[in-house]
Amino acid sequence: MEKSTIKTPLRKLTRRTTKRSWKLKQKLKLAWKSIKMRVRSHLPGFLSTKKRLTHMKSRNQEQELAQAARRICKISNDATNSLAYLLQLPKYSASDFLDRGDMMTPAASPRENISKAWRELHGSKNWENLLDPLHPWLRREITKYGEFVESVYDSLDFDPLSEFCGSCRYNRNKLFEELGLTRHGYKVTKYIYAMSHVDVPQWFLSSSLGETWSKDSNWMGFVAVSGDRESLRIGRRDIVVAWRGTVTPTEWFMDLRTSKEPFDCKSEHGKNVVKVQSGFFSIYNSKSELTRYNKESASEQTMEEVKRLVKFFKDRGEEVSLTVTGHSLGGALALMNAYEAARDVPELSGNVSVISFGAPRVGNLAFKERMNSLGVKVLRVVNKQDIVPKLPGIVWVYRHVGTQLKLDVFTSPYIKQDSDLAGCHNLEVYLHVLDGFHRKKSGFRVNARRDVASVNKSTDMLLDHLRIPECWYQVAHKGLILNKQTGRWVKPVRAPEDIPSPLSTGPRPIYSL
Repeated sequence: MEKSTIKTPLRKLTRRTTKRSWKLKQKLKLAWKSIKMRVRSHLPGFLSTKKRLTHMKSRNQEQELAQAARRICKISNDATNSLAYLLQLPKYSASDFLDRGDMMTPAASPRENISKAWRELHGSKNWENLLDPLHPWLRREITKYGEFVESVYDSLDFDPLSEFCGSCRYNRNKLFEELGLTRHGYKVTKYIYAMSHVDVPQWFLSSSLGETWSKDSNWMGFVAVSGDRESLRIGRRDIVVAWRGTVTPTEWFMDLRTSKEPFDCKSEHGKNVVKVQSGFFSIYNSKSELTRYNKESASEQTMEEVKRLVKFFKDRGEEVSLTVTGHSLGGALALMNAYEAARDVPELSGNVSVISFGAPRVGNLAFKERMNSLGVKVLRVVNKQDIVPKLPGIVWVYRHVGTQLKLDVFTSPYIKQDSDLAGCHNLEVYLHVLDGFHRKKSGFRVNARRDVASVNKSTDMLLDHLRIPECWYQVAHKGLILNKQTGRWVKPVRAPEDIPSPLSTGPRPIYSL
């Protein structure tokens, strides 16, 4: 009897200890799994294989795990919300923007070989199952094209006191080198100029000084082609046409016209003639024999170079694609450019795509239907808070074309929640939000790597505690340099190779890529 009375409490104590230990292990196991699932929800969902483009299943497992955790571990809603809040906190502070040399995290992710999947990434299936969640390969390709457009903004001389206002500060052979874009493996082959005497905002005019490099033309973009190494990675020879947009969007809103012009008189779709907005049409097609840079229109300059490149690489037996990209007004010009290329260059059949950022509506229903029949694939990247994609506002007259990737600026934990909505149209803001986008119902990716400081290049959108100055991207000393011999601040003389030349608009031979 004594033995049993002694052993019984010990057995009970042992059972209780074992039960508590088991329960504690279960709690720790579930808590750890919950943390991993929440972190993984911000990471790309393509973890099973790099060869397939199918994404993982939805978040059912995560929801079941969260319910089980609340039941067994009795985790309150406050605790769960706190965990989610901590995982979404900004990972940058002011100290992260101090120069630490090689110890700093690279601003770009490594790029995989996409040669076997390039058609789907180029829109052959209208980017089905690639946008939600956003495939990391597609994100990097979209960002690449966005950076090409941003390079036009970054190198544009729009100082009204400059005699070269409206031109590019660098010649085409060193554009990417000056802007740090040689990593993309493309070579610029031609600059594109557009007329400025048409109905466009005041900003589009050249320098207010009497003598300028051109009183009629402005630099609008370029044609580039992928080099040999990059072509092997992406699976084809990629020709890119990049169009910039407006410099000050608010002035563009005031001058936007709603009248239409026939764009393709030879083609009728149904009972309607293909028409586009008159301002976009004028910029794209205007020319004059009296000008130095626009004896050919922007359309003719671009198509001449595209045809030359296509013929050159097709004669070598290569697969060739055309990707036209643009922001704002540039997105509108990109659509018209892709329309003409698909119509007039049969060798590009099925390989013409448009990647636009914050682009307005361009044409009527006939324009949209004709674009679809030509096989042009269009991916429109749009910020929810951006007003430009809603323009022109007459929906039954103007129609959007293609597939939309919708972003939300205020999902970024680095952007002020009371930011000026005009800044939501900025291309660097687009690229920042794109880099953090994973899927519609998830927050900003914690492993986004694009440089956050770029957001404030020409805006004041970043949180104050990051201590990044507003509108920091500008020429040092506003273009003045110190003459050390005389001690005077003077305007530098442009190098002869950087002075705009009308000869640069003509065909150039293709050197080793």
